[in-house]
Amino acid sequence: MSVKVDIRVPVGRPLREVADFIARCEDAGFNGVGVHDHHHTGRDVYVALALAAERTSRLTLYPATSNAVTRHPLVLAALSNSVAELAPGRFLLSLAPGFLSVERAGEPQARRAHLRETVRTVRSLLRGESTPLGARETVLTHPVTPPPEVFVLAAGPRMLELAGEVADGVMMFVGLHPDAVRVAREHVATGARRAGRDPASIKEIFIVTTAVGPFEEVREWPRREFREGQSFLTYPSKANLRWLREAGIDLADDHRPGDIPPELATEICDAFGLFGPAEYCAERLLRAQEEIGRGDDLHVFFFPAHTFASGYDLPEKDVAAFAETIGPRLAGS
Repeated sequence: MSVKVDIRVPVGRPLREVADFIARCEDAGFNGVGVHDHHHTGRDVYVALALAAERTSRLTLYPATSNAVTRHPLVLAALSNSVAELAPGRFLLSLAPGFLSVERAGEPQARRAHLRETVRTVRSLLRGESTPLGARETVLTHPVTPPPEVFVLAAGPRMLELAGEVADGVMMFVGLHPDAVRVAREHVATGARRAGRDPASIKEIFIVTTAVGPFEEVREWPRREFREGQSFLTYPSKANLRWLREAGIDLADDHRPGDIPPELATEICDAFGLFGPAEYCAERLLRAQEEIGRGDDLHVFFFPAHTFASGYDLPEKDVAAFAETIGPRLAGS
């Protein structure tokens, strides 16, 4: 029985400071760190991960997430292969349609067909296979062994099916409620079976929104906006509301956050992620391990609650809470 916990770290500080912070995450006991891939910061995620690879020995490292619009598949494969060479067996690539990165680049999100083909192409290149790119065949001349795995971040049903169809694993943004997770897994399995794959072979990481602090403070998050005109619960996608409905909580797509009653906000927090003191967060994870763990194992990705304005703050509070309380409680279970 185990609960693996990764955490999101933004490139909101100079790159060497980000690498230092990631090393602190390893010291705190985290399993992995995902660093967001936001070009508009002027700091490249793969440079940050390369620096972190040199500063750590155990952490799994990955972009959280790269997109299929602003980076060519061959570039994604070369970058992934390079970081994997620096951190053997400790790198994975996660891909998504894109949110802030493509928005700031003035591009639309990747269509599913484009993302599907990108995942297939990158996985083939990383395995050292001759792969069609345009009018020619291309092969990586120095592929690492074993090749990095490729995960797809999925919030909606069709993206979950795509992950089951073509990826090594799925980062699911569906909350922690067992009814929501059951339906999400059915979509992953549908995609896997469509491609003739074993659904059990698709690895899982659950993206878990976290806010560590007093209940009366952190359970206000569902009643806030991510940015003007966009509620916290529709970031990064309105698919969040679908999974809350599977958990028995029905909010309109155009709901007004401030109109959510405090009692309902509490229910939302319990279904959506970890909102409470460190001790509560640890117990909530252990309950999730029992309710949705696969073979008693559970792999989660802490996604610290933030707004558009605070999205680049380092998650100091979350790392401290994990080191002092959450990690030891999980280890002692």
